[in-house]
Amino acid sequence: MTATTAPPNAAVAAGPPAAAGGALTHRQILTILGGLMAGMFLAALDQTIVASAIRTIGDDLHGLSAQAWVTTAYLITSTIATPLYGKLSDMYGRRPFFLLAISIFVLGSFLCAFSTSMYMLAAFRAFQGLGAGGLFSLALTILGDIVPPRQRAKYQGYFLAVFGTSSVLGPVIGGFFAGQSQILGFAGWKYVFLVNVPIGIGALAVVWRVLHIPHTSRPHKIDWAGAVALVVALVPLLTVAAQGRVWGWSSGRSITGYVVGFVGLVGFILAERRAGEDALIPLRFFRNSTFRLVTGVNALVGAGMFGGLSLLPLYLQIVKGKSPTQSGLLLLPLTAGIMVGSIVSGQITSRTGRYKVFPIIGTALMTISFVLLWQYVGPDTSLIGLSLMMGVFGLGLGNIMQSTVLAIQNASAPQEIGVATSSVTFFRQIGATLGTAVFLSILYSTVTGNIVGQFRSAAGSLTAVAADPAVTGNPSNRPLLGILQLAGSQGPAPAGSSTGALNDTAFLKTADQTLAHPFYAGFAQSMTTVFLVGAFVLAVGFVLILFLRELPLRTQSGLEAKASADVATTTGPAAAPAVVPTNTEGEGAGGGDSAAGTGGGRPDRTPVAAMTAAARTVGEPSADEPWRPRHRRDVPADLDGAGTAVAGPDRVPAAG
Repeated sequence: MTATTAPPNAAVAAGPPAAAGGALTHRQILTILGGLMAGMFLAALDQTIVASAIRTIGDDLHGLSAQAWVTTAYLITSTIATPLYGKLSDMYGRRPFFLLAISIFVLGSFLCAFSTSMYMLAAFRAFQGLGAGGLFSLALTILGDIVPPRQRAKYQGYFLAVFGTSSVLGPVIGGFFAGQSQILGFAGWKYVFLVNVPIGIGALAVVWRVLHIPHTSRPHKIDWAGAVALVVALVPLLTVAAQGRVWGWSSGRSITGYVVGFVGLVGFILAERRAGEDALIPLRFFRNSTFRLVTGVNALVGAGMFGGLSLLPLYLQIVKGKSPTQSGLLLLPLTAGIMVGSIVSGQITSRTGRYKVFPIIGTALMTISFVLLWQYVGPDTSLIGLSLMMGVFGLGLGNIMQSTVLAIQNASAPQEIGVATSSVTFFRQIGATLGTAVFLSILYSTVTGNIVGQFRSAAGSLTAVAADPAVTGNPSNRPLLGILQLAGSQGPAPAGSSTGALNDTAFLKTADQTLAHPFYAGFAQSMTTVFLVGAFVLAVGFVLILFLRELPLRTQSGLEAKASADVATTTGPAAAPAVVPTNTEGEGAGGGDSAAGTGGGRPDRTPVAAMTAAARTVGEPSADEPWRPRHRRDVPADLDGAGTAVAGPDRVPAAG
């Protein structure tokens, strides 16, 4: 396939011209990061704002138990859109699709603000998710384009600053808006979504101005059949996951969802086989052990991560009686754990080139945190103990998040970083969607029986309280008195017998707390069941990650590697330049690249593989292109005399 020359306007807009071989200067990288951080701030802020305010929104729209629809609809569409953004950005460039993602997200936010029911909100959140699917995956992809894996940790600090800032501002802003009955004639929670509009417009302006990176167009076909089949597969399966507790897991509607989803899945696999290299997710990726393991682990981690993040705010607000602002701020130990884990693991990876140990540590810590939450979460759990458990959870997440993406990008051809990154994000979203739906389904399908059971156990001690005229005269106590009366009857609680109390829990704020204590205990009991299930899921991820093979990290960015490959393809192997990376970033002795044979602290030292680059044939591997096969087929991974990793089953071979 002959590459075409990038158009003149594809040059970096800000700063001096790119260095030879596609390398960008530190200033250019920072300029582009400004655009990426603007988009990521938009998505990260939205997640923390909505998570902190969802209870208030559910109470106001009289549908807290329908929260699964709101959360799952957003995750379904963002999941489906993620591989589309990755593939299309590989074909046509990152910038137009990053701008499109922001625009859709902002419009969806505006529509969400004017929802009149939880189901209408779910529909608009689904539209919003179409934009969210590109914000995180494209930002990570562009970072892989412009920064080599060994240097990436230095720049990930900026992303962490954005995430940390949004994690602090989101709960405060969301809690403030959710706590206001009205602002300028509108319910306060509507501004949880409206705040995205000015932020999004600002992000659009920044991205339009600074995000200009080179792109070489290559002819491809869009895999529409695969996209349609993916929708047919995911929508019914994830819908059943969200609504199975209401419909019944063996009901006619659920079985129909299983059948349609299975047919869609088979159709997707057939469509991807037929599409070949134009597939949304080329099936040859699954022959790579790194890709298989990392995507599987990411799906499991996604289930635990989003399941935990959806439950903890509910626990703090319903069981502990905290306001949205307070519950958001109480999640700061989790955020701090993520930042500490990411920074420490990133810096160690940058200095040593080793990364496998961090996802192992991360999955272990997340599993331990869920076990602790299962054992100790209850209506009387101290906030200090809860903060420590959330800190362990966040520390585990921080060790996993960047290491798994780094492993996938390092094992992929540079021209396919978009597909590879979006694929790992896609499977994490699959896990997140299923995890959130299943975890919330377990919660709400068990909470009625647990609440009634707790009232039944405490019925003797509540007799005097229930007879107090001050208690019976308070309207807020009526739902609790009704549950107490139900608990006095014999037999199991009827399904949905406390659904009204769960749809609007605002009465708990002014209810008698002694009478409400069994309600809190029953809710917490259901949560411990969910945490136990989550611990088993994460334990499986821990076992799987032990089998990950660690590959040496490259010192070329995606742009540099693609520039070298394009020159070799266009002008022939004799004219291919020898890319000599220089150590200008202050790495000390021992910080060199073992994968390229570069000596640590020696900026003038030429890699062994670079000296022979001009003499090699296009189909042979080099230190700067370790993902390329030695011949037409892959050979086992090995190290040559220069300590250079050659291609093998753990590198995704380049197309063509």
